[in-house]
Amino acid sequence: MSRTPWLAAFGRAEFGRYNRSLSWPGAFISFEGIDGSGKTTQLQRLSSFLSARGHTVTLAQEPGGTRVGREIRKLLLDKANSDLRAIPELLLYFASRAQNIEEVILPALEQGGIVLADRFTDATAAYQGYGRELGGDAVRRIEAVACRGVKPDLTLLLAIDPASGVRRALSRNAHQSDDESRMEQESIEFYRRVAAGYDQLLQAEPERIKKIDAAGSIDEVAAAIEAEVERFLSRRFPRPA
Repeated sequence: MSRTPWLAAFGRAEFGRYNRSLSWPGAFISFEGIDGSGKTTQLQRLSSFLSARGHTVTLAQEPGGTRVGREIRKLLLDKANSDLRAIPELLLYFASRAQNIEEVILPALEQGGIVLADRFTDATAAYQGYGRELGGDAVRRIEAVACRGVKPDLTLLLAIDPASGVRRALSRNAHQSDDESRMEQESIEFYRRVAAGYDQLLQAEPERIKKIDAAGSIDEVAAAIEAEVERFLSRRFPRPA
Protein backbone atom coordinates (compact mmCIF):
# COMPACT_ATOMS: atom_id res chain seq x y z
CA MET A 1 0.00 0.00 0.00
CA SER A 2 1.43 3.37 -0.98
CA ARG A 3 1.86 6.09 1.59
CA THR A 4 -0.15 9.27 1.38
CA PRO A 5 1.90 12.38 0.42
CA TRP A 6 1.76 13.93 3.87
CA LEU A 7 2.88 10.68 5.52
CA ALA A 8 5.73 10.35 3.02
CA ALA A 9 6.95 13.74 4.31
CA PHE A 10 7.86 12.02 7.57
CA GLY A 11 11.16 10.97 6.04
CA ARG A 12 12.16 14.37 4.65
CA ALA A 13 15.30 15.98 5.97
CA GLU A 14 13.52 19.07 7.24
CA PHE A 15 11.00 17.00 9.23
CA GLY A 16 7.92 18.89 8.18
CA ARG A 17 9.26 22.43 7.97
CA TYR A 18 7.79 22.93 4.53
CA ASN A 19 4.94 25.37 4.17
CA ARG A 20 1.79 24.80 2.13
CA SER A 21 0.76 28.44 2.49
CA LEU A 22 1.04 29.30 -1.20
CA SER A 23 -1.53 26.60 -1.99
CA TRP A 24 -4.38 28.34 -0.13
CA PRO A 25 -6.00 31.73 -0.75
CA GLY A 26 -6.27 32.68 2.93
CA ALA A 27 -3.68 33.77 5.49
CA PHE A 28 -2.57 32.05 8.68
CA ILE A 29 -1.36 34.18 11.63
CA SER A 30 -0.31 32.71 14.96
CA PHE A 31 0.31 34.28 18.36
CA GLU A 32 3.16 32.93 20.50
CA GLY A 33 4.80 33.72 23.81
CA ILE A 34 5.11 32.38 27.32
CA ASP A 35 2.08 32.11 29.59
CA GLY A 36 0.86 35.53 30.70
CA SER A 37 2.26 37.42 27.72
CA GLY A 38 -1.21 38.60 26.67
CA LYS A 39 -1.68 36.46 23.57
CA THR A 40 -5.39 35.78 24.00
CA THR A 41 -6.25 39.43 24.67
CA GLN A 42 -4.28 40.59 21.66
CA LEU A 43 -5.72 37.89 19.42
CA GLN A 44 -9.21 39.15 20.23
CA ARG A 45 -8.13 42.73 19.55
CA LEU A 46 -6.64 41.78 16.19
CA SER A 47 -9.75 39.78 15.29
CA SER A 48 -11.91 42.88 15.82
CA PHE A 49 -9.42 45.04 13.91
CA LEU A 50 -9.43 42.72 10.88
CA SER A 51 -13.19 42.11 10.93
CA ALA A 52 -13.81 45.86 10.90
CA ARG A 53 -11.77 46.01 7.68
CA GLY A 54 -13.90 43.42 5.96
CA HIS A 55 -11.83 40.28 6.50
CA THR A 56 -13.40 36.94 7.39
CA VAL A 57 -11.63 35.86 10.57
CA THR A 58 -11.53 32.38 12.14
CA LEU A 59 -10.09 31.80 15.61
CA ALA A 60 -8.19 28.59 16.38
CA GLN A 61 -7.39 27.82 20.01
CA GLU A 62 -4.39 25.66 20.93
CA PRO A 63 -4.89 23.28 22.60
CA GLY A 64 -8.61 23.12 21.99
CA GLY A 65 -10.56 24.64 19.14
CA THR A 66 -12.66 21.52 18.50
CA ARG A 67 -14.74 19.16 20.63
CA VAL A 68 -11.92 16.62 20.66
CA GLY A 69 -9.36 19.35 21.29
CA ARG A 70 -11.25 20.64 24.31
CA GLU A 71 -11.18 17.18 25.87
CA ILE A 72 -7.44 17.01 25.26
CA ARG A 73 -7.05 20.51 26.72
CA LYS A 74 -8.52 19.31 30.01
CA LEU A 75 -5.89 16.59 30.21
CA LEU A 76 -3.05 18.94 29.36
CA LEU A 77 -3.84 21.96 31.51
CA ASP A 78 -5.63 20.64 34.59
CA LYS A 79 -3.35 21.01 37.62
CA ALA A 80 -4.58 17.62 38.86
CA ASN A 81 -2.68 15.93 36.01
CA SER A 82 0.75 16.71 37.41
CA ASP A 83 1.84 13.14 36.65
CA LEU A 84 1.56 13.65 32.87
CA ARG A 85 4.97 12.88 31.38
CA ALA A 86 6.83 14.80 28.69
CA ILE A 87 6.36 12.43 25.72
CA PRO A 88 2.59 11.88 26.26
CA GLU A 89 2.28 15.67 26.70
CA LEU A 90 4.03 16.25 23.36
CA LEU A 91 1.78 13.75 21.57
CA LEU A 92 -1.40 15.19 23.09
CA TYR A 93 -0.55 18.70 21.88
CA PHE A 94 -0.08 17.41 18.36
CA ALA A 95 -3.27 15.34 18.54
CA SER A 96 -5.27 18.47 19.38
CA ARG A 97 -3.45 20.41 16.64
CA ALA A 98 -4.09 17.79 13.97
CA GLN A 99 -7.81 17.81 14.78
CA ASN A 100 -7.82 21.61 14.66
CA ILE A 101 -6.12 21.60 11.25
CA GLU A 102 -8.68 19.20 9.81
CA GLU A 103 -11.81 20.78 11.28
CA VAL A 104 -11.03 24.48 11.55
CA ILE A 105 -7.80 25.76 10.05
CA LEU A 106 -7.61 24.24 6.57
CA PRO A 107 -11.31 24.77 5.72
CA ALA A 108 -11.03 28.46 6.67
CA LEU A 109 -7.81 28.96 4.71
CA GLU A 110 -9.21 27.24 1.66
CA GLN A 111 -12.18 29.63 1.77
CA GLY A 112 -9.82 32.62 1.67
CA GLY A 113 -10.24 33.74 5.28
CA ILE A 114 -7.69 34.79 7.86
CA VAL A 115 -7.01 32.28 10.63
CA LEU A 116 -5.72 33.58 13.97
CA ALA A 117 -4.25 30.83 16.13
CA ASP A 118 -3.59 31.14 19.85
CA ARG A 119 -0.34 29.10 19.63
CA PHE A 120 0.78 26.56 17.05
CA THR A 121 3.84 24.31 16.58
CA ASP A 122 6.31 27.02 17.65
CA ALA A 123 4.82 26.67 21.15
CA THR A 124 5.50 22.93 21.13
CA ALA A 125 9.08 23.53 19.95
CA ALA A 126 9.59 26.07 22.76
CA TYR A 127 7.77 24.30 25.59
CA GLN A 128 8.42 20.63 24.87
CA GLY A 129 11.52 20.90 22.68
CA TYR A 130 13.36 23.43 24.87
CA GLY A 131 11.41 23.60 28.16
CA ARG A 132 11.07 19.81 28.53
CA GLU A 133 14.42 19.36 26.75
CA LEU A 134 13.04 16.80 24.29
CA GLY A 135 14.90 18.47 21.41
CA GLY A 136 13.82 19.95 18.11
CA ASP A 137 14.02 16.76 16.06
CA ALA A 138 11.34 15.02 18.13
CA VAL A 139 8.98 17.94 17.58
CA ARG A 140 9.65 18.21 13.85
CA ARG A 141 9.30 14.50 13.15
CA ILE A 142 5.82 14.45 14.67
CA GLU A 143 4.97 17.78 13.03
CA ALA A 144 5.65 16.27 9.61
CA VAL A 145 2.82 13.79 10.10
CA ALA A 146 0.40 15.77 12.28
CA CYS A 147 0.47 19.14 10.52
CA ARG A 148 0.61 18.07 6.85
CA GLY A 149 2.80 21.01 5.90
CA VAL A 150 0.51 23.56 7.56
CA LYS A 151 2.52 26.35 9.14
CA PRO A 152 1.69 29.99 9.96
CA ASP A 153 2.48 32.62 7.35
CA LEU A 154 3.13 35.16 10.11
CA THR A 155 3.88 34.54 13.79
CA LEU A 156 3.63 37.31 16.37
CA LEU A 157 5.92 36.53 19.30
CA LEU A 158 4.85 38.48 22.38
CA ALA A 159 7.99 38.90 24.46
CA ILE A 160 7.83 39.40 28.22
CA ASP A 161 10.05 38.62 31.21
CA PRO A 162 9.30 34.99 32.21
CA ALA A 163 8.72 35.77 35.90
CA SER A 164 6.28 38.58 35.06
CA GLY A 165 4.43 36.36 32.60
CA VAL A 166 3.95 33.52 35.08
CA ARG A 167 2.67 35.95 37.73
CA ARG A 168 0.15 37.31 35.24
CA ALA A 169 -0.96 33.81 34.25
CA LEU A 170 -1.44 32.64 37.83
CA SER A 171 -3.46 35.76 38.63
CA ARG A 172 -5.64 35.15 35.57
CA ASN A 173 -6.22 31.50 36.44
CA ALA A 174 -7.27 32.40 39.98
CA HIS A 175 -10.36 34.08 38.50
CA GLN A 176 -11.35 31.21 36.20
CA SER A 177 -13.80 28.44 37.03
CA ASP A 178 -11.54 25.75 35.51
CA ASP A 179 -8.08 25.27 36.97
CA GLU A 180 -5.77 25.36 33.94
CA SER A 181 -2.60 26.10 35.88
CA ARG A 182 -0.64 22.86 35.39
CA MET A 183 2.00 24.53 33.23
CA GLU A 184 2.28 27.54 35.55
CA GLN A 185 3.45 25.20 38.33
CA GLU A 186 6.74 24.74 36.49
CA SER A 187 9.93 26.35 37.78
CA ILE A 188 11.21 29.71 36.59
CA GLU A 189 14.15 27.80 35.06
CA PHE A 190 11.69 25.92 32.87
CA TYR A 191 10.20 29.20 31.64
CA ARG A 192 13.62 30.65 30.99
CA ARG A 193 14.35 27.65 28.75
CA VAL A 194 11.04 28.24 26.97
CA ALA A 195 11.87 31.92 26.43
CA ALA A 196 15.33 30.96 25.15
CA GLY A 197 13.66 28.48 22.81
CA TYR A 198 11.44 31.20 21.37
CA ASP A 199 14.53 33.37 20.85
CA GLN A 200 16.15 30.53 18.89
CA LEU A 201 13.06 30.14 16.72
CA LEU A 202 13.04 33.89 16.07
CA GLN A 203 16.67 33.82 14.97
CA ALA A 204 16.00 30.86 12.68
CA GLU A 205 12.98 32.41 10.91
CA PRO A 206 13.06 36.23 11.21
CA GLU A 207 10.95 36.71 8.09
CA ARG A 208 8.03 34.75 9.54
CA ILE A 209 8.37 35.40 13.28
CA LYS A 210 8.08 39.01 14.43
CA LYS A 211 8.90 39.96 18.00
CA ILE A 212 6.44 42.26 19.78
CA ASP A 213 7.32 43.93 23.09
CA ALA A 214 4.48 42.81 25.37
CA ALA A 215 5.55 44.88 28.38
CA GLY A 216 3.58 47.96 27.31
CA SER A 217 -0.10 48.75 27.74
CA ILE A 218 -2.75 46.70 25.94
CA ASP A 219 -3.28 49.55 23.47
CA GLU A 220 0.45 49.97 22.80
CA VAL A 221 0.90 46.27 22.13
CA ALA A 222 -2.20 46.18 19.93
CA ALA A 223 -0.92 49.10 17.85
CA ALA A 224 2.42 47.35 17.27
CA ILE A 225 0.64 44.15 16.24
CA GLU A 226 -1.73 45.96 13.87
CA ALA A 227 1.18 47.70 12.16
CA GLU A 228 3.02 44.40 11.70
CA VAL A 229 -0.09 42.66 10.36
CA GLU A 230 -0.87 45.47 7.93
CA ARG A 231 2.68 45.19 6.52
CA PHE A 232 2.23 41.46 6.16
CA LEU A 233 -1.19 41.71 4.49
CA SER A 234 0.05 44.34 2.02
CA ARG A 235 2.61 41.79 0.84
CA ARG A 236 0.28 38.82 1.03
CA PHE A 237 -2.62 40.48 -0.78
CA PRO A 238 -1.10 43.30 -2.89
CA ARG A 239 -3.60 45.69 -4.40
CA PRO A 240 -3.75 45.94 -8.18
CA ALA A 241 -1.77 48.86 -9.60
